[in-house]
Amino acid sequence: MCKNLRNEWLQRFAHALIPLFLLLTGHAWAQIAPPPNYDQKLNDMVVNATRSGTPLDEMSLNTTILTKEVLESSPDQTIDQVLKNVPGVFLNDVPYYQKDPTGQSINVRGLGYGRTLVLIDGLPANDAFYGTVQWNLVPMSSIESVEFVRGGVSSLYGNYGMGGVININTKTPKNSSQDVSASIGSFGTGNVAASKDLIVSDAMQMRLSADYFSSEGFQNYATIYPGSPSNIKNGMGTDTVKNSNVRLQNYFKPTQDTNAFLRLGYSTMADLSTNYAIAPNLIQTADVAAGSTTKLSEDKKAQVNIYYQNTNFYKQSGSTSTAVPNKNQPYINANYTDPYSTLGASAQYTHDLKIAGIDQYIVGVDVRNISASNLTNNLNSNGSGAVTSVNYAQGQQNFYGLLGQLKSSASSIPLEATLGARLDAWTSQTPTLYNAGANGANPLYQAIPNKSKTQLSPSLGLVYKATDDLNLRTAAYQAFHAPSMNNTLRSYGSTSGGYFFANPNLTPETMTGYELGTDYRWKQGFAQITAFNNYIQNAITSYNLSTSSDLALANSLCASAGNPQGCGLGKVNYYTNQQNLLSRGIEFQYHQDVNANWALDGGYSYTRTVLTWSATTDPTNTQVGGVPMNMANAAITYYPVPQASMTTTVRYVGNSWMATGSLPVPAYAVVGLKANYQVTPQASVFASVVNLFNRQYVTFNIASQATAYQAGMPQAITVGARVTF
Repeated sequence: MCKNLRNEWLQRFAHALIPLFLLLTGHAWAQIAPPPNYDQKLNDMVVNATRSGTPLDEMSLNTTILTKEVLESSPDQTIDQVLKNVPGVFLNDVPYYQKDPTGQSINVRGLGYGRTLVLIDGLPANDAFYGTVQWNLVPMSSIESVEFVRGGVSSLYGNYGMGGVININTKTPKNSSQDVSASIGSFGTGNVAASKDLIVSDAMQMRLSADYFSSEGFQNYATIYPGSPSNIKNGMGTDTVKNSNVRLQNYFKPTQDTNAFLRLGYSTMADLSTNYAIAPNLIQTADVAAGSTTKLSEDKKAQVNIYYQNTNFYKQSGSTSTAVPNKNQPYINANYTDPYSTLGASAQYTHDLKIAGIDQYIVGVDVRNISASNLTNNLNSNGSGAVTSVNYAQGQQNFYGLLGQLKSSASSIPLEATLGARLDAWTSQTPTLYNAGANGANPLYQAIPNKSKTQLSPSLGLVYKATDDLNLRTAAYQAFHAPSMNNTLRSYGSTSGGYFFANPNLTPETMTGYELGTDYRWKQGFAQITAFNNYIQNAITSYNLSTSSDLALANSLCASAGNPQGCGLGKVNYYTNQQNLLSRGIEFQYHQDVNANWALDGGYSYTRTVLTWSATTDPTNTQVGGVPMNMANAAITYYPVPQASMTTTVRYVGNSWMATGSLPVPAYAVVGLKANYQVTPQASVFASVVNLFNRQYVTFNIASQATAYQAGMPQAITVGARVTF
């Protein structure tokens, strides 16, 4: 039956591609032109994520640019799934909208989730409370390009700068036109987006954009291995989702030497990632950002930015009751209300000297405040909705940073050096934290001392231009990452599923690292290879209290949460700084325009990530959970005519573990296909398929129990069109 169903889907996809194929072959008489000009030598491409506009061929850190053409050739329909094919990125084969919002993050170089900075047009986009990335804020229709700089960038950005920085550049006004796009695909997945550009004058430009996305979702709890069908419980369903965004971008030129912007946005996302239809999640986010760049003289400029984001997150979790008489009935076991906000500002001065071997220096300062609270209601397991215990906490974290960077070129040899340093001061305050019994009775208040840390994050990068086409580069750096407020404020759990207790006494992690690489670029392509070594001390993790030595702490935590009899060993998880993590590896990326009709892409990463010390029960010197040691991808693109392209992709993920040393995940490979056709200069169509052969597999993940195995994305067909007028 499964085989017949697969054949039916393949036939449908073939029929969907026939009209497109006819369009391609019908224009075969057209003059053959080379593939789109990606400017593979990339000498004039500037990386804005460096805060100093560094040309790509002067980058000392391993850097990848995803151009508009790269984004359009990918079969994947969300930016997180496009990024998963970039070497060094660990995102599994489940798109963001099928994951819980608290798990929509990114893991770079095996360093763990929440340790990489994501920017939208240069401003932070990491979730203030969870440290995750809400990918729904950046629909594919609004993205112009993506810059991905691997390695410690804390000397530039401070917090989150361990794994690197991803800067998503959105589209800006080009002319007074309108743009409409729409797509529809498997599992009721659809997207509609529209934008309006308005060029009032050279001194004022505007762009208004809106999009709506929805999906009925697929079952992301594994149904094939190893616990099926027992992992699927009564009341579970597919992960339906609905999200929308509205954005207004304004660009001004108040004086001849000043460019300014004002951006406003509002987004909502409702999903059933709990797998229970009775327990939806809802996120509502409003943000505003403004800034200006003033040219003080021919070689000096000043930049000022300010931004504010306010989020309300209402989350629920579901379970299946084992109580009599409600056995096997779904119920909501807990709900959480998390309002939080971020207010930040930065100022930077840049001076291009070009004298005495000193090319440029920058100095800057930035500040950021995160304020948040969490109210957790744990509910009765009989499904009555009665509150059995309450956890409440509120607090704030403040970040103050002072940075400086110097660029220098040697006159006698083709060597470029970048020396940077940043001084960060971090404070954490938790004025209110209490645990209470049923309906909030008898609250037990905890006195939490203020926490603070000051850290210097230096960096040194060297680029040696061996030839016009070959660069040798190396970099060394130190980075830090503060605990997320999810770890310090939010306690949650249930008598059946276990408890996770917040630890407001957590302090920031510290990472030291270095890398060595080379870039070779020629007229038709490029090849990059990088080796890296990163070491995190005081790594934040959640560990399970399961031994007799943990008994006192487990009973103490449970008693404070309104369970004086204790929760039982193996059901209590606690956040701690008591681990060190070492990650080493190699990253390779390749592109080649073979001729006017064919182009090749490839990538590979080998990542060995282990704990070198742990006060928990996690084993040391064993590959950590959620980090496949070997990952590879390849793509071949065919251009039958200048107006069309067809890309076939293959993604390979090697064997891995879900928990460190246990819960194995077998290796798998998935094939994708994407076809684009420019019908007219104003209209284009596309068809794509993810998992072309509808392979059933379990994708890699981080989890501590077999019920958390996730099935990878099944075959998903999407067709769409875009019109500009």
